Amino acid sequence: NEGNEYFKERDYRRAVIAYTEGLKKKCEDPELNAVLHANRGAAQFYLGNYRSALNDAIQAKKLKPTHLKAVIRGALCHMELKNFSEAIAWCEEGLRIDSKEKKLVEMRAKADKLKVNIKAVKHLQCLLPALCQETLWDPWLKSALNIKLVLEPSNEEEEVSDGLAEISLDGFHSDNATGAKVHLGADGHLNWPVLFLYPEHEQTDFIAAFHENSRFIDHLMVMFAELPPWDLERKYLPSNLELYFEDEERAEMYKLNPENTLLRVLQHERYFVKAGTPTVLAFVKRSPFCKKYFSGKKVHQL
Repeated sequence: NEGNEYFKERDYRRAVIAYTEGLKKKCEDPELNAVLHANRGAAQFYLGNYRSALNDAIQAKKLKPTHLKAVIRGALCHMELKNFSEAIAWCEEGLRIDSKEKKLVEMRAKADKLKVNIKAVKHLQCLLPALCQETLWDPWLKSALNIKLVLEPSNEEEEVSDGLAEISLDGFHSDNATGAKVHLGADGHLNWPVLFLYPEHEQTDFIAAFHENSRFIDHLMVMFAELPPWDLERKYLPSNLELYFEDEERAEMYKLNPENTLLRVLQHERYFVKAGTPTVLAFVKRSPFCKKYFSGKKVHQL
């Protein structure tokens, strides 16, 4: 009930926390647990945490296979994540529950078109000269805010570090994949699409609208209010994570303070925004993977 009140007030972060507290009670009523997962997934969706929202939709569907709202939410998440084949599959599953559900019918048709056209769209994007890309950015964005923007090569076969190829390529082009772009909010501040990479598990989280004055810890508290299903060792707790960005030109790493705002990180002299999508890497403190990953690399404190 508390979660529902926060949701009505559009305080989605508190709604997520409230629904999570409800799930921690481990009620034996699968119907209620399905509702809690579905509602939390809806709140995560409005926060732009599409992967977390999808995980909740999956859990709600497991508890109640006929939960139509959960199926619709899962399909929407796949659409935002550019998983058009999966979105179609979820739509078809929902239409077996209700063959006249308008949202699913429309989404199914849209996913079909996007799936067919995406290769053509990518090819067209590859043909855009760098100059055209530059015109998308107002001069004051680069000068007044001291944010360095980089036009990424369009060749999808470019070399990237081992183990990060799949998620890095997906992430660096995520603004094109989801349609999320940096935009000016009503308060006069910028909201950025931000990608979190978890190299140890080759997983990602995508925040569609990360306010420039928001702190990283605020998003971590929401994203990891409950442990993700891929974290089998139960290590990914907000207090147990370290955040970094990589200076690829110098092959050096910079450790962030989670209390920092996004803007402070973006204004760092060695941070370069690629393809309009800031990217951050997250590791578990003192984990064997972390030690191995940073072996031989120079690390700076931000």
